[in-house]
Amino acid sequence: MTADVLAARIDVLTWSAALSRISQWARGRESRYVCLCNAHSCVTASRNPDFGRVIREADMVAPDGAPIAWTLRHLGFAGQQRINGPDLVWKYLAEAEHLGQIVFFYGSTDEILGRLRHRLAAAFPRLRIGGMHSPSFQAISRAEDEADVLRIHSSGAGVVFVGLGCPKQELWMAAHRGRVQAVMVGVGAAFDYHAGTIARAPLWMQRNGLEWLHRLWSEPRRLWRRYLVTNTLFIAGVAKQLVLRRF
Repeated sequence: MTADVLAARIDVLTWSAALSRISQWARGRESRYVCLCNAHSCVTASRNPDFGRVIREADMVAPDGAPIAWTLRHLGFAGQQRINGPDLVWKYLAEAEHLGQIVFFYGSTDEILGRLRHRLAAAFPRLRIGGMHSPSFQAISRAEDEADVLRIHSSGAGVVFVGLGCPKQELWMAAHRGRVQAVMVGVGAAFDYHAGTIARAPLWMQRNGLEWLHRLWSEPRRLWRRYLVTNTLFIAGVAKQLVLRRF
């Protein structure tokens, strides 16, 4: 079951359904991609046709961000929870460890990946990590891209967590569906959170939909314009959508 939030088609999901679906695809090493949509993603999808197509064609689009879950609840899906990147990674790693599945981490920097590996070794001692790779932040050549695909394929991974940031990670996953034989999950800054290089908001802020405020407070210079413009457009767009739905 899905619902449109602006131009993004979001899956109505429980945590167990999201994890189960990824696990089932990973078991067969199916080439699929999963997006996590927040307010910024929904607005970008409505303003950028190429990005909007990538979101619409994804195999699963989870409601990341409290505003998305809130909108789905007001569209008639009572109890819809937020399915966010950092928690999805952590929950799925526990599942992968239990099932003996291999995972791969693609994105971020070598330093952050090193810290992440150390943290995961302590939290999930039996987790099978097929590899971690930090691609160049610049455009890579076709040969380099082929080498990355081969590296992932040779690892035997059923799930690839992609931490390239939005919209780069979504575009990368869409371009590699059919080439990467694994479930690609775009998780944004989750690597940084779990490596300990970025602090997450306190639980009370997460539970009350205020994680964005914590991020803005932590990185005001980088994020103020994004939140001011994007949140305004999102609120206006969703308000219009909800009003039109009544008629």
